[in-house]
Amino acid sequence: MGFCLLMTAHVMGQSYTISGFITDAKSGESLIGANVFNSLHRAGTQSNTYGFYSITLPADSVELVFSYVGYTSEVRNFVLRGDTSINIELQSSTTLETVEVRGSTAGRIEESSQMSTIHVPIEQIKTIPALLGETDVLKTLQLLPGVQSGGEGQSGLYVRGGGPDQNLILLDGVPVYNASHLFGFFSVFNADAIKDVKLIKGGFPARYGGRLSSVVDISMKEGNMREFKGTASIGLVASRFTLEGPIIKDKTSFIFSFRRTYIDLLMRPLIQSSFRESGTEGNFGYYFYDLNAKINHRLSDRDRIFFSVYSGDDRFYFNEKDKFGNDYVDYSDVGLGWGNLTSAFRWNRQWTPRLFSNTTLTYSRYRLHTGLEFGTEYPRTNELDLISLEYDSGIRDWGLKVDFDYLPHPNHHLRFGGNLTLHRFNPGLFEFREIDTERDYQFSEKVGQEVVHARELYVYAEDEFELTDRLKVNAGLHFSNFFVDDSWYASLQPRVSARYLLPSSSSLKLAFSSMQQNIHLLAHEGIGLPTDLWVPSTSVVLPQKSWQVAAGYARSIGREFEFSAEVYYKDMKNVLSYGDGEGIFDISDWEERITQGKGYSYGLELFLQKRSGRLSGWVGYTLSWTMRQFEDLNFGEAYPFRYDRRHDISVVGMYEISDRVNFAGTWIYGTGNAITLPVARYTGTDDSHRFRQDFQFFGKRNDFRMNAYHRLDLGFNFKRERTHYNRTFSVGAYNAYSQQNPFFIFLSSERKYNPETNSYESEEVFKQFSLFPVIPYVSWTAEF
Repeated sequence: MGFCLLMTAHVMGQSYTISGFITDAKSGESLIGANVFNSLHRAGTQSNTYGFYSITLPADSVELVFSYVGYTSEVRNFVLRGDTSINIELQSSTTLETVEVRGSTAGRIEESSQMSTIHVPIEQIKTIPALLGETDVLKTLQLLPGVQSGGEGQSGLYVRGGGPDQNLILLDGVPVYNASHLFGFFSVFNADAIKDVKLIKGGFPARYGGRLSSVVDISMKEGNMREFKGTASIGLVASRFTLEGPIIKDKTSFIFSFRRTYIDLLMRPLIQSSFRESGTEGNFGYYFYDLNAKINHRLSDRDRIFFSVYSGDDRFYFNEKDKFGNDYVDYSDVGLGWGNLTSAFRWNRQWTPRLFSNTTLTYSRYRLHTGLEFGTEYPRTNELDLISLEYDSGIRDWGLKVDFDYLPHPNHHLRFGGNLTLHRFNPGLFEFREIDTERDYQFSEKVGQEVVHARELYVYAEDEFELTDRLKVNAGLHFSNFFVDDSWYASLQPRVSARYLLPSSSSLKLAFSSMQQNIHLLAHEGIGLPTDLWVPSTSVVLPQKSWQVAAGYARSIGREFEFSAEVYYKDMKNVLSYGDGEGIFDISDWEERITQGKGYSYGLELFLQKRSGRLSGWVGYTLSWTMRQFEDLNFGEAYPFRYDRRHDISVVGMYEISDRVNFAGTWIYGTGNAITLPVARYTGTDDSHRFRQDFQFFGKRNDFRMNAYHRLDLGFNFKRERTHYNRTFSVGAYNAYSQQNPFFIFLSSERKYNPETNSYESEEVFKQFSLFPVIPYVSWTAEF
């Protein structure tokens, strides 16, 4: 970094800095990644996450062009004679034909030094058809090359051969540890409250760390500074409501958004009636909700503060009371709940025209709580018999992060900072209680694993600089430290990416990054469960490590098309897996139930997108191989990862039929998941050697494949302007041609007629269970 600083110290002639903020003219929202380009000197920059930009130019005539996708560009001509502050408000011209998925935040894909990075506009996410019409950020990311889903309807991300715990998912800079509802079928992110979504699959900048496979950086809206706006939506399974507006015009704004499923509310009268018909009282149901809130306040022209909160929970409940006259009442109460709570307090400050900082205090918590209680009440004597069992696990973080942007010259953009996180891990605690008031007896016992505290600290520095007119480089270092009990793990992780411009609007790109992950998710391969545990590295369990190299070619084809091709290789060490036969609900030490090994993944990704026009969209293709190897699994031999898929294809299209009607469709194809199946059955004795029983013999791990997965989703949006609001009526279908895709494979016995013996014989066969046929959806949305 010292070399880069010395390079920036010399500036030819007298130079001055132009800086400011770029915002939406209508709402006052900051625009992330807006382009600032001086056409006279062929120099440019971009606005950061908070809309701040800075560009240093020679004292001379200047023609600055400010542009952003979906907005009308603005040009400023003047003579630069000193440091100048210019705040820009861009007018929106957004229609679906101008919205795009951008290969980088720069205007053209070949210009950026960053590779393996894609921004997805939130308006496009809302247009793409989804399961039951519920807009889903993570399922949209699954349609991009290099990203796979965990299975039918699942919102988990498997990026370049990695697992779901290897994705750093950030909401306003705060880690979200469980990003799904309903066992993975819906993500926790309400699109009405989101402003920007960025996915990084490789070539990670030094400012990111802590995970091996990807970064999903999601920014919430800040709230409209100029006027009150709202959105209300009703769908088949959930409703949403969002309200935003100024508290003090052009100074303080807020946004509040809430989503909840309501099937349990609609079914409650029928369920309670059913209990009454059986002579009892009771109820059961399931729901989830998401709440987002944010306040944004400008302290001065240089200072701004934000406070954001997200809360989301899944709840299953069952309760029943059976009255036996006035003698006694039997009751049961069962509850299962899991969810996230995150919050962030941010302070932005522009120290000088060239120096900008962001300080963030963060809190994140994920908790799973299960409770079962059975008892008998005696109303006449006020006595109680009770037995209960509770299980609690989770993770909680407090964090402090400081980030600086320093732009000494158009050819340099330096970023540096650090982060301190205090982790608290609860790997699982059972509490058993028994109460008998008649005997004056009480018993309580807690069994489980101790809470673990850990500290994680990292510092980083990176510089994005141009060595020549054609060669641009982003180089940096990420230094992390993890302290837990008496163990300390330190890691210096170099990161570098570069692009070299070629003729004909194209470029070659190359990236290398090393990563270390100090916290782990213990999960079974398959459906994502809320019982998956987050645990730290310890003296026994080592941090996961990886390095990845990627090379690519990028080209803009005319003004509407972009094409990119990337090859990558990723090597992983100390990856985790449960041992054979191990489970989660276990009171034994979790360190004894897992094994560590290694893995690797390599492949090719192709991405062609049409950026604008009445028809827009993209085609993505992934060819990949992913392997795992553990000394204690599969006889020590390497085996395909469950989500090793040779081919993945996604086709996404959006067509603006008219100003009032648009259409969207997606088609995906993927090689079937690798699975382990029994290959033989034999009869033996149990552990006592007294009783005979049947056993299944399993061959090599993940040696079989499910059938290939493919699906077509279709959706139409009908818009209409009313006097006081605009309404959108959406209709579509998930799995439009009702393909019976495999969810899991099971062994079943069938009786078949044998003509040779003239009798029916039992034969075991494997059968496929399919989850979703064609599922239509409909929703109604009003914007006011």
